[in-house]
Amino acid sequence: MSLKIRITDDMKAAMRAKDAARLGAIRLLQAAIKQREVDERIELDDTQVIEAIEKMLKQRRDSISQYEAANRQDLADAEKYEVSVLQEYLPQPLTEAEIAALLDKVVADTGAAGIRDMGKVMAAVKPLVVGRVDMGSISGLIKARLGG
Repeated sequence: MSLKIRITDDMKAAMRAKDAARLGAIRLLQAAIKQREVDERIELDDTQVIEAIEKMLKQRRDSISQYEAANRQDLADAEKYEVSVLQEYLPQPLTEAEIAALLDKVVADTGAAGIRDMGKVMAAVKPLVVGRVDMGSISGLIKARLGG
């Protein structure tokens, strides 16, 4: 089942259960997906849907930190709930051992020798880990592995 169909089914279930908070979070996700499809005039596949979810998660995390800094715990809690709903649609995160093995393989496959090859390694790693690990942490690991 595609991710978009799963999201639609979950929205219907939230409507039937009269779960307003969950329904609101799912509707925001569907609106973001639809907006991107209309803007780019394409039908999003699962990878692109995951990218949209990651973008929304980043926005929510930024909002949480700003709300907490402003002592607005009620708004921060609402954003945290949305984060928990959105994370349900991401694939299982990779373990540190899986990340290390993947990086070893990609560095060997690309023939990366130094920090100047970081872009080549990042380009090869990104499609393999989309939605399963934070790209910022991967960037640091690649930099350390290439001696940067």
